[in-house]
Amino acid sequence: MTKTTSTFEHLMDREKGLKQSLTSGQLSMIAIGGAIGTGLFLGSGFAIGFAGPSVLVSYGIGALIALLLMGCLAEMTVRHPTSGSFGSFAEFYVAPWFGFAIRYAYWSSIVFAVGTEITAAAMYMKYWYPDVPGGYWMVAFSMALIIANAFSVKVFGAIEYVFSLIKLCAIVVFILLGAYVVYGAPADTGIGFANYTNDRGFFPNGWWGTWVAVIVAFFSYLSIEMIAVAAGEAKDPQRAVTRAFRITVVRLVVFYLLTIALVLAIVPWGQNSGGQSPFVTVMAATGVPYAGAVFNAVILIAALSAMNSQLYITTRLMFSLSRAGQAPSVFGRVNSKGVPLPALLLSSVGIGLATLLYLAYPEKAFTLMMSIAMFGAMFTWAGIFLTHLFFRRRQAGQPLAFKLWGYPWTSLGGLLLMLAVMITTLFTEEFAPTLLCGVPFLAVILLIYFLRFRQKNLVLTDAPKPLPLQR
Repeated sequence: MTKTTSTFEHLMDREKGLKQSLTSGQLSMIAIGGAIGTGLFLGSGFAIGFAGPSVLVSYGIGALIALLLMGCLAEMTVRHPTSGSFGSFAEFYVAPWFGFAIRYAYWSSIVFAVGTEITAAAMYMKYWYPDVPGGYWMVAFSMALIIANAFSVKVFGAIEYVFSLIKLCAIVVFILLGAYVVYGAPADTGIGFANYTNDRGFFPNGWWGTWVAVIVAFFSYLSIEMIAVAAGEAKDPQRAVTRAFRITVVRLVVFYLLTIALVLAIVPWGQNSGGQSPFVTVMAATGVPYAGAVFNAVILIAALSAMNSQLYITTRLMFSLSRAGQAPSVFGRVNSKGVPLPALLLSSVGIGLATLLYLAYPEKAFTLMMSIAMFGAMFTWAGIFLTHLFFRRRQAGQPLAFKLWGYPWTSLGGLLLMLAVMITTLFTEEFAPTLLCGVPFLAVILLIYFLRFRQKNLVLTDAPKPLPLQR
């Protein structure tokens, strides 16, 4: 095992071997590619079912949490750009066992999230081929994306850039067309902002429905954190991360809130509660020839794009775990193109699980995969906020190239919001598996750590002593 060290540079050194080929533009597109996918195009329908028009408040709360999280991550990533990212930050600044838990919890979460994307892709294909079993599409798309990820990170970055660009252009077209339809529709068409209050008001299911929808909003924003992981393969990490942080947050907030606002104005919320993507429903309602089919193709690309990004991030996390001595060494190997191929193959396990669930429970597979996937992601986001508090205590008095405003209250606020969202899942039928499956899984992870890895882990003996909280 590696020798004791007191510097974070050791953690970065052990993860060398990846190619630093990503540009700042590709970095921001990777984050957008992960975050604009099934969570927005299909998951928003479930959120609308919970909250009605007040889903805008739900997504606003989710955007606030995402904004705070990105600030914390950008600050730490600019200081320490590494593919280990928040797992390495947690290991160094909080405790080795905490870094171990975050890495495995997040890895498993995104593995399951890959499953939600491929499940959604199979659902989208039914629009054109209702009689073809979804399992065929799942296998075909999965093989194509695994092969794409097996090439160099430069190839992956180029593919994801194109995928994300298609999604962004489609969303811009949707916003322009939707705005034209809303403002140009005659009063007797049932289209307009009056739909926000026509059916039992803006809060048809009360504040509780609005708050429950935050769970889905959180899932929709999931994967923006992959900017921090991809920073380890960026050409100029400090510039790339800072620029990507600003661009990604603005684009996500604007696109999410604007598109959902138009969806609610064009089609009454009661017709948007799950099943087919509400975006396809809206495009079909505009009366534009083939608009529904074209946009179904776009959201299919969106699902494959998000899946592509998630395969990338799970592969790098398993690579990081292996280089930390917390997974078999074979998963830390890279091929001549700098790709950790064994880690990629292992990280594809979620695809197989999703395929089996889809074949057994085609109607419930998506929500089941989503509820299981969310625990690791929620635990990780809460862990990032906590790690940032420890990070700033260690960095007190030292200059930082990027700083989150409002510390420590912004970090504490994000942490409390995430804990509240996690607890809420227990009181919902749809998301009860999140904690019921997640907490035992976390307990097993920690048990494995203390029985197997505790004595072999790094001992940061000379690390700086924690200092009082500084604003």
